[in-house]
Amino acid sequence: MNSKRFLVLTFFASLLLLGFWLPVSAAPVTQIQYSTPTPGADGRIIYIVQAGDNCLRVAALHGITEGDLRALNSKLDADCALIEGQELLIGLGGVAVTPTSGPAPTLAPPTTVPTPFSGTTEICVLLFNDLNGDSLRQELEPAVAGGAVSVTETNGAYSATLDTVIVSDPEAYQGICFTNVPEGNYNISMGIPSDYNPTMSLAYTLEVKAGDRAFVDFGVQSIQTSGTENVPTQKGTSPILAIFGALLLLGGAGLGWYAWRSAKPESRLSGGGMLKK
Repeated sequence: MNSKRFLVLTFFASLLLLGFWLPVSAAPVTQIQYSTPTPGADGRIIYIVQAGDNCLRVAALHGITEGDLRALNSKLDADCALIEGQELLIGLGGVAVTPTSGPAPTLAPPTTVPTPFSGTTEICVLLFNDLNGDSLRQELEPAVAGGAVSVTETNGAYSATLDTVIVSDPEAYQGICFTNVPEGNYNISMGIPSDYNPTMSLAYTLEVKAGDRAFVDFGVQSIQTSGTENVPTQKGTSPILAIFGALLLLGGAGLGWYAWRSAKPESRLSGGGMLKK
């Protein structure tokens, strides 16, 4: 085969290859089509996070800002980290309807899941000055500061200590309160100031249920007050008894003098031998 014929064959082969390549290169590049999620029955539009998604991309896909995405999904952290398969609320929509002359359709409110009750309670403890010692708080018996009250659950899961205080309105004061206390069984004990004596037991066992508000009172009495109440009062000497005693003394003296006078002549008769028979 001569070189001229080889060149001609090579030229036709090149044209044939070019003919196959041009249609392939002219075909449009396949693109991924994204369809916006449709609203659910409750009107919410939910997007399922795909691999490689981030907050900025998801917001751009749905024509909202990243701030709007955060506002619709309060559980997003500061870094806006997303997990594949995570559900994101991207807006609220409604079912397509044909316009009529009637009132405009109202969108159904989003379905909310009720938050379970936390099961906490409150325990208020009062240390009061038991002025009359009857172990019951009266209206004018004030609170006592300087005590320490401890609230401890019997299983040891909760324990707290607070100091007692005096307030400006002692009659309405219900004591120092422990808040957000889990329901259960509690031992309540009171430490009192050194210048007071208890008028009742300083320990109490209490069971509280979720939503309860319990009140426990402990009574004390000032050592000075309680001491003086137990000491008998010394009364002064009665004037009548003093006069009666003086009369007894005078009567006794008179009887003594009379006995002395009666015995003196008799002794003389015996001693002098002057008694006649």
